[in-house]
This record gives sequence, structure tokens and C-alpha cells, in this order.
Amino acid sequence: MKIAQVCHGYYPYLGGIETHVREISERLVKKRFEVEVLATDPSNKLLREERLNDVVIKRFKSWAPNQAYYFSKELKRYLVEKSNDYDVVHAHGYHAFPALYAAQSKKMNRLIFTPHYHGTGHTLFRKLLHIPYKFLGEKIFEKADRIVFVSNYERDLAMKRFKVDEKKVTVIPNGISVEEFRGLKKRSKDYRAILYVGRLEKYKGIQYLIQALPRVGHDVIFEIVGKGPYKEGLVELSRKAGVENKVRFFQDLPRQELLQMYADSDLFVLLSKYEAYGISVAEALASGTPCIVANASALKHWIDNEKCLGIDYPIDTNKLACLISDVIGRRIERVNLPDWEEVVEELVKLYEEDQGYEYKRSIFLG
Repeated sequence: MKIAQVCHGYYPYLGGIETHVREISERLVKKRFEVEVLATDPSNKLLREERLNDVVIKRFKSWAPNQAYYFSKELKRYLVEKSNDYDVVHAHGYHAFPALYAAQSKKMNRLIFTPHYHGTGHTLFRKLLHIPYKFLGEKIFEKADRIVFVSNYERDLAMKRFKVDEKKVTVIPNGISVEEFRGLKKRSKDYRAILYVGRLEKYKGIQYLIQALPRVGHDVIFEIVGKGPYKEGLVELSRKAGVENKVRFFQDLPRQELLQMYADSDLFVLLSKYEAYGISVAEALASGTPCIVANASALKHWIDNEKCLGIDYPIDTNKLACLISDVIGRRIERVNLPDWEEVVEELVKLYEEDQGYEYKRSIFLG
């Protein structure tokens, strides 16, 4: 079986969708499926085609203003010409155009759609664009043979906004690589670390951590792993708050180094307004690191008031500072979560199902 994974970006670009697609693609290849990732490259600096861990990656020029939308005439043309070369086209990401191209070019191939749906844009302009885009985006739901949501929250949000055939729907949460976390041990250090991992966007709420940092102890360092359009704003905010020496930026880390940062951290924080799941929270909890998350979107489903605590919007930085002081360094048991192997087993059933076969089983989050 030949499968195309269609997405706006792929490794070395990092993010929730990028991680999701890489994890399932590399495991599908090990199960002897032929997998090609069709992704855009707005930098136009990466190889147009390469094989990485036996996954063929084909990259297409795109225009991505403020790292959004990912318009690509090349990718659309390729899908129009080549869709029938694939048995399954699995499209990812409602909020960027590659998934729409996959739906518009659907022919005899089976179309699986994982929306990673947030419900809105992340700036006023993007929110306004969501209104007319809805009429295009709903075509992806219509054309899809199966729709895979990564959380119950995402499913409910999308089904309120779109006319979705419930028979098409299943929920398969993201996973973790359980083996990666088994050998991790916390190393001693002479400071306490708060960690953030993800794209640097304003809606992620990173700025609130920087604003709270002066009130959480002189030995606390905020480590930010990721890249994105909001980095310069965060650097400037750190300078204005007088904590530039307590904020450290990292990007493009080797996987093992990132895993060790999860384990070494004393607290992980994600204050994003919009998340369909929260892979980085899962990885932090699997590392035995306590978390604070925004009591919003799918993140609220992680809150148990022991391992993971929540804070409401609008974020009060005084309350945030108190919560950090209460939680940082708390010892917790590692959380058992679904492995990516389980996720792929469920996806394979969707890829292989006969037209008369009704897929009934779903993995539900928590």
C-alpha cells in the first residue's frame, strides 16, 4: 500500500503536526507500507527530495506569510496529477492549505483527514479570514472518507462548526514513544528550570511566564525550546522585564537532548489558548515533570490538580507566579500514555478497511 502524508511542514520543522506526521510515518514504513511525505518548504533551503529513516520526503515551494497558510501551487499541481498514484492520502491540518489541496485533488484514492482543529485563527486578521475560509474548509470534511480527531475536545469543537457525518469520525489521540522515556534520569543542576517546548507564537502564552519570572525566585531559569515569529517579541519582553539573563532560547535540538531537558526540568508550562491535544504536555508528564497549563481548549483535559494544574484566562501573572512557586520541583509519578505504536495500529485499520466495513473502535483520551 502506498500512502501520502500531506502536511504544511515536516522535520526539521518542529511543531505538533510535524511531530505527529513524523512519528506515524516512520512507524508505517517499519510495517512495510510505502510512505511519502508531501510537505511545503517556505524557506526553499531544504532538499526537494530525500529519504529519512526510510520515509521519502518531497518538499514543495510555498508562500507562508508570518509562517501561516502555506500556499503552494507546486504541491497543488502535484496532487492533481499524482493523487491516483497513492492508495491513501492522509491530509493533516485544517488551518493550512495543503489539506485543502488534498481534498480538491481527490480521485480514486482514499482520503483520511486529521484536522488538528483549533476553531479559530490566532490573530485578528486570521480570525476574520476563518469566516470565508469555512466554506472551503468544510469541503475537506465532505471529501474525506475518514476524519480522525486527536481529542474529544477537537471532535466536539469541529462537529459544532461543520456538518460532519458522524459515521466518518473516530478519535485517536496522539501518542508518545514510551521507550524513549524509560531510561531518562533527572540530572542535578544549580538552578530550577521552567520549560516550554513549541512554536513561538503569541497565542501560546509564553509572554506570561516572562512577566511572572521576576516573582518566582532568583534561582529559576526559563528555558524556551522552539522557533517562530514571536521570538523577537519575547527577547524584547525579557529585556524590558529585566530577566534577559534568566531566559534561554534553544532550537533544532537533537531528540535525545530535548528528552533530557524534559527530564531535567522542574516544571513544564503551556499557557496556549488553542490546542487540539498538547503533545509537549504529554511528553513532560511522561518524563515525570509537573505541568501548569491554561484551563482552555484541549489542555483542560490534562488538568488533575496534582500532576498538572490549570490557570484560567485572562492570565493573572501574580496568580501564575504563586502557582509556579507552589508546583515547581514537585515530585510526580510518570504518567502512562498511549504509545505511537497503538496510534499507528488504529490508523492502519482505517487505511485498510473495506468500503463495507464499519470502523467502530476508537481510542479515547482520558
